Amino acid sequence: VMSFEYNELCVNILDTPGHQDFSEDTYRALAAADNAVMLLDAAKGLEPQTRKLFEVTRMRNLPLFTFVNKMDRPALDPSEIMDQIESEFGLETYPIVWPIGDGERFKGVLDRMDNVVHLFGKGDRKSKAEVETVPMSDVETLKERIDDQELFDKLMEDIEILDELIAPLDMKRVIAGDQSPLFFGSAMTNFGVQLFLDKFCNMGVKPLGRLAKLVEEGKGKKGAQSKLDEDDEPNDLVNPEFGEFTGFVFKTQANLDPKHRDRLAYIRIVS
Repeated sequence: VMSFEYNELCVNILDTPGHQDFSEDTYRALAAADNAVMLLDAAKGLEPQTRKLFEVTRMRNLPLFTFVNKMDRPALDPSEIMDQIESEFGLETYPIVWPIGDGERFKGVLDRMDNVVHLFGKGDRKSKAEVETVPMSDVETLKERIDDQELFDKLMEDIEILDELIAPLDMKRVIAGDQSPLFFGSAMTNFGVQLFLDKFCNMGVKPLGRLAKLVEEGKGKKGAQSKLDEDDEPNDLVNPEFGEFTGFVFKTQANLDPKHRDRLAYIRIVS
């Protein structure tokens, strides 16, 4: 769990490995999350474990954002990745940004929302890439900066295809988990990450309430338990503005330090 402030928002990230050995961690984390981000390898596309994790995300009815990583390496065609997601998951994607090339010929991404190209400046793989922005309206400058006629022509062609064939962005469908905003970038060089974060903070769902069963405190443990047994289904919505502190434990860990008998509980604060 990592927490940080960004653009006057408090962002909490629950990062879980994609390997099947850690699938239980992912299931627990999704119980506490309000949004989900599916991270894909641009060269591999969808992997076996991705399907299982997606199914759990769909069960939770979470908005799903997709980030295709490692575009600075040889990658699948972005249209092929979109087709994989739609055919495997039945999930429609909407490219918020669109890549220009890949691998050694990776030039950057087009921000389709603002109609601006973010150009990728190559450097040390472990350092942040230099970024230059050029509006799509400045065609001559853009053509000069891309410096690859084939990629420039493909970008122009892709823009026409996307505008004509891709269904428009529908935030109601995004919130319902029926449409996934799609992003491309390179996390290693920190290219496209801030662009994603800016869009995510604007488009993502803010903290929601949780269903619970509100009961009056009984006399002793048995009194409270008897009231809970009458109806186990949670049917009371606890909103973030609820006047009392509420939360639920979504994960526990024990014996983190072999020298001590310790126990740690992760709590999702609801109100």
